[in-house]
Amino acid sequence: MELKRPYLLFLGDVPDALAAKTAIGIVDWRKDWCVGQVRLPGCKADTGLPDIELQQAIAAGAKTMIIGVVNAGGVLPDHWLDSIVAALDAGLDVASGLHLRLEDVPAIAEAAKRNGRQLHNVRQSDQKFKTGQGTKREGLRLLTVGTDCSVGKKYTSLALERGMQEAGLDAIFQATGQTGVFISGRGVSIDAVVADFISGAAEWISPATEPDIWQIVEGQGSLFHPSFAGVSLGLLHGSQPDAFVVCHETTRTNMRNVKHPLPSIQQVIDLTIACGQLTNPNIRCVGIAVNTQALDEATAVSTMAEIAKLHDLPTVDPIRTGVAPIVARLQQEFEL
Repeated sequence: MELKRPYLLFLGDVPDALAAKTAIGIVDWRKDWCVGQVRLPGCKADTGLPDIELQQAIAAGAKTMIIGVVNAGGVLPDHWLDSIVAALDAGLDVASGLHLRLEDVPAIAEAAKRNGRQLHNVRQSDQKFKTGQGTKREGLRLLTVGTDCSVGKKYTSLALERGMQEAGLDAIFQATGQTGVFISGRGVSIDAVVADFISGAAEWISPATEPDIWQIVEGQGSLFHPSFAGVSLGLLHGSQPDAFVVCHETTRTNMRNVKHPLPSIQQVIDLTIACGQLTNPNIRCVGIAVNTQALDEATAVSTMAEIAKLHDLPTVDPIRTGVAPIVARLQQEFEL
């Protein structure tokens, strides 16, 4: 799906910043694509964008209103409907990352039809995918993988895109999750693809390109997570990465929402290479991205140094330190 820009971000009346993480993620990486935010009374989240009315947004050039929130069950509260219908009546498309399909709400479907507007359900795709073929294709690809889910693969991918571009490399972020699609304006929420077609969808996300173009594929889940390993494996086979970066959060002992212990970084490196060689025999690890948000500065620095020494790989926190050492390793490994 292709989303028209600029965006107007709808936050509803969510209770905290975590519930608005989709909108906040968009602003973190694509602030220049956004004209403002709409918040209802009682909203406890703030992206830092100006609060504006619909007509102000239209005057500023807005094309799509994004429902930039997450909640349990992916539901759409009834008291948000007036705002969404008003956006459609004002001439905006509407996009959502919730599980609920916008077309399934009669008032929204009717408003879109009478105004000739597009409804985008980012968690569902109308694209028909083939099964993966595993045939080597032109171009270069880097995949972010994780010791667990929700460890920073999206932010690492985006930081790598920015860092590689600043180093003069031709790099583009390829989204595989709903927030990533909003940030890139294109992509597929890979966790909503039927299992047989996951690797094919990954091939579609990262198609053949010119030989020197790097596609930075946003990783999902973990090969070690009992809930999401199937998605991670299909994404690995289909994206056919030449390089990968391991993402890790330092304070966890168990994997998220299950009782299984967290794998070591080395276990993730070894299994990613073993599985990835099916579609790219030359796959290699070029760095480690550590989420040190929970650590103070001194502890973060020493932890990254220990990990770098243990694995002999550049180790960074993409937000705290940037990714220049990984980009340098990539240039060295691939003689760029």
